[in-house]
Amino acid sequence: MDPQIFKAYDVRGIYRDQLAEEDAWKIGCATARFLPSLMTGYERGQAGAQAICVGRDMRTHSESLAQALIEGIRSAGIGVIDIGLIDTPQMYFAVNHFKTCGGIQVTASHNPAKYNGFKVSGRGAVPIGGDTGLKDIQHLAMAMPHTKGNPTGSLQRADLTEEYKQHVLQFLQPSVGEMKIAVDASNGMAGKALPAIFGDGPIEMLEINFEHDGTFKHDPDPLKEKNLRQVKSMVKRQKCSFGLCFDGDADRMMMVDEKGQTVSCDLLTALLVPYFLEKQPKAAVVYDLRSSRVVMEEIIKHGGTPRRERVGHAYMKKAMRDSHAVFGGELSGHFYYADNYCADSAVITLVHVLNVISEQDKPISELIAPLRRYANSGEINFKVEDKAGKMEELARRYSDGQIDQLDGVTVGYKDWWFNCRPSNTEPYLRLNIETPTQETLDTRLAEISEQLGKPV
Repeated sequence: MDPQIFKAYDVRGIYRDQLAEEDAWKIGCATARFLPSLMTGYERGQAGAQAICVGRDMRTHSESLAQALIEGIRSAGIGVIDIGLIDTPQMYFAVNHFKTCGGIQVTASHNPAKYNGFKVSGRGAVPIGGDTGLKDIQHLAMAMPHTKGNPTGSLQRADLTEEYKQHVLQFLQPSVGEMKIAVDASNGMAGKALPAIFGDGPIEMLEINFEHDGTFKHDPDPLKEKNLRQVKSMVKRQKCSFGLCFDGDADRMMMVDEKGQTVSCDLLTALLVPYFLEKQPKAAVVYDLRSSRVVMEEIIKHGGTPRRERVGHAYMKKAMRDSHAVFGGELSGHFYYADNYCADSAVITLVHVLNVISEQDKPISELIAPLRRYANSGEINFKVEDKAGKMEELARRYSDGQIDQLDGVTVGYKDWWFNCRPSNTEPYLRLNIETPTQETLDTRLAEISEQLGKPV
C-alpha cells in the first residue's frame, strides 16, 4: 500500500497504480476498527452505532472499490448500510439519519477520471482527517498482512433519495418563484442529485454535462476559470438569472452572475452573511483566512461575530461546532450550515441563493457590486522546495506588518494584506493578496514574486 494516498483530509490516488481493491479492503477493515473507538459507551449501545454508511460517486472504478471496502468493513464485524450512487453531502445526511458510527464516500472529488479515493466521516458526520484519526487508520491498514476475513457484519441497502430531498427543500422559502438558471454538473454527482431534488419545482435548470458515466468533458474542478466557459456562455445566451458549476462529488460549487461574471466564493459568503444573521442575530460566522476582508466587515456590520479559520473542511467544521456558528464559507467553494450538522452542502447553498434573490428581487450582479471593494489576486501557486524557509523570509521582510501563523504566514497592514501557505502534498506555496486597487495589487505581487519566483 502506497502511504502517499493518505492525504491531510482524505485518501486519494491513481486507481490501480496507487489505490486498488486490496487497499480498499484494508482501509475498510481499519476504519471499521477505528471509528467505534471514538464513541462513548452509551453511544455504542444506540441503534445504528455498529454500522458504517458507504456511498460512491460515478467513476468507473468506484463500484468495485466500494464493494471491496464493504467487505473489509464487514470482516471487522461492523455492519454496512450501502446507500449507493450519491453526492458527498448526502453521505453527511445519511450518517446522521441512521445515526451510524460514521460513513465512507468513495470519490476523488475534483480530480481527473483516473483518480479515486475515500472521504471518511465519524459519528455525526465529523470529518476524519490526518489530525483526527486518518493516520491511525493508515497505520492499521498498512499493518494488515492480507485481505481475507469472515464478513460477519450485517449488510443492508438503502435509497435515501426522498428523505434527502425533503432535508434539502426544508430550507427553500415558499416565496421562491419561477427562475431560470444554468447548471454545469461537470459530469459528476450533481447530474443525479439536482434533478432528484429540484425536478418538480419552480426552477428551470438548463443542464450542462449532466451525464455521469465516469468520463469528464472538462476537469470536474469549478475553481479553474477555464471550466466555467460553458456555463458562462449558457447564462448569457439564454438570459439566465445566474449559473453554477459543481465539482465531481457535488460538495462544492462556483457561481456566475447573470452577465456571466465569476462570483468568487468569499464574496458569495459575504452576500449570505446578513441573510443568516437576520435569522440568528449576533451569531458567529466562520470564514477561511484567504477570504477577502469584506467578509469580516459584513459580519461586523450586521452584528455577528467573525471567526477566522485555517484552510480545510476539517478545521472549518470544528470551528463551526466550537463557536456555535450559524454559517461558514470557504474560498474553495465549501459552504457550511449549523442546521446541516455543521457540514458543507452545495445543493443547500443553491437553495439559500434562491431565497436571497427572491427576497431582494435584484440581479446577482447588483447584489454583489457593493462587495467588490478590493482588488484580490486569487490563489497563485509558486513551486518552492524549501517552503518553511521562504515563509520565514517573507515574515522577516514584512516584519513591520501584523503577522500571524494560523496557516502559513499572514501579514496584514491597514490597507492591504497577504497570506502565503504551504501545500500539504506538493512543493508549492500558495499566495493570496488583497489591496485597495488593481495598480497596488500588481505592485505588491511583483514585489513578493521577487522572493517566491515565477508563478506556476
